[in-house]
This record gives sequence, C-alpha cells and structure tokens, in this order.
Amino acid sequence: MTNRFDGVMSRRGLIGSVIFGSVLLPFGARSAVIAPRTALRELAFENLHTGEHLKLPYFVDGRYETDTLRKIDWILRDHRTGEAAQIDRRLLDLLHNLVTALNAAEPIQIISGFRSAQTNALLASASSGVARKSLHMQGKAVDIRIPGVRLAVLREAAMSLRGGGVGFYPQSRFVHVDVGRVRYW
Repeated sequence: MTNRFDGVMSRRGLIGSVIFGSVLLPFGARSAVIAPRTALRELAFENLHTGEHLKLPYFVDGRYETDTLRKIDWILRDHRTGEAAQIDRRLLDLLHNLVTALNAAEPIQIISGFRSAQTNALLASASSGVARKSLHMQGKAVDIRIPGVRLAVLREAAMSLRGGGVGFYPQSRFVHVDVGRVRYW
C-alpha cells in the first residue's frame, strides 16, 4: 500500500491514508485540511509563462515568512500585465497539503495565478469558462499541473482535501484549485 495517489486502485477500493504532520486523514475526508501551525511548509513553483522558478519555505517556526510570501506573490503575478497581488495564505496551505498528499517531487507548474481585472475581462470575453468575478482576481485561485502526476489524480487529490473549488480542464491540461466554497466542475 502506498500513500501516493497513483491511480492504481479504484476510489472505492482505496484504503491508503494521507499524512499531514501529525494529523492522519483518510482519503476523501469530509472536512477541509488545515496545515499544522508549527510545521515547516515549503512550496516549489515553476511559472510556465515567465520561466521563473521558486522553492522556499513560506512558513517557519509557527509564522509565515513575509519575504517569501512577497516572492510567491510575484511568481504568481498576472504575466500579461505584470501586476502582483497578495496570494491568500489558505491557498498556499492548500497547495502545500496537495503536494504533500501526492508526495510530489516536482514543482507546481503555474498556468494562471493572480489575474488583474483587465486580464480576467479579456479572458472572460473570449471564453464562457472564465468567471467574470473569478477568485483569481482575489489571489484565491490558481490553475496548475505537476509533472509526473496525471491530471485526473491531481483532481482527485484536490477534491479529497475539500479545501475549496476544483475544476478539471483536461483539454487545456490543468486543474483549477481555489479556497472558495467547496464545489467541483
């Protein structure tokens, strides 16, 4: 038995667990996962539009690292306008829990992080799949993929955390995760 979401077993047959610090949750737990307050939390990103990479601990000794948070805000900026905004810490914790659940070794590839109102309006006018009041504009959503993790597996893992919305876009090769209300599409 493995702690990875490797897709070998069916959802119904999956008996493995996901470990978060000292908290043990079964796959498909019914409540949002909260990262332990004292844990060291690190994230690694690759922005596919800018080519930038970042791997740093963002939470150390019980507190968020301000300098690292600014660097995360920058790598998740709107690549079209260059505008950055504060990324919701709950989203960072959700991403941390997701990569931990998947035991992912590769950086999170960013398709879309923060979006300015201008960029969001442009995208919404071109596609019915873009919300006019997207959580991307509030720094509460990100579109991602992780090398070595199948999109369907990434989606299942994100849904199991119940930390917010999860959208599945296999044709565009990404999964949307946000810290809004729990919902799936």
